[in-house]
Amino acid sequence: MDATLRPYDLGATQWYVLHQLAHDGPIRQRDLSQTLQVERATLSAVVAVLVRKGLIEQLTNPEDQRQKFLRMTPAGMKLWQELPDLDFIHEVAFGDINNADTDTAIRVLKTATKRLNEYLQKEGKK
Repeated sequence: MDATLRPYDLGATQWYVLHQLAHDGPIRQRDLSQTLQVERATLSAVVAVLVRKGLIEQLTNPEDQRQKFLRMTPAGMKLWQELPDLDFIHEVAFGDINNADTDTAIRVLKTATKRLNEYLQKEGKK
């Protein structure tokens, strides 16, 4: 993935942000952090780079200045259209694995992630 994105001066997390905005439109930055499962500080740094590159805009909610919304700029949409399809990654990684096994792996990993997040939240409240 990194090798494919390098000529476009994008990293994987930057690509994921653009992917989310291209498919789901504008989103609150806080919600995007949860969707992508990245730390707020990490996402803030990625957003700052994408804003500096002119690929996304960070807008302030007039009703609540603390709320930041993200949306893709025309330059970001243009770049998104030029990016190569990354579906080959899924095919290389999972091509000969049957769907039942993939579904089981996804279910196990989601459950483990949920349990770890719940544990961390519980520990943080002590």
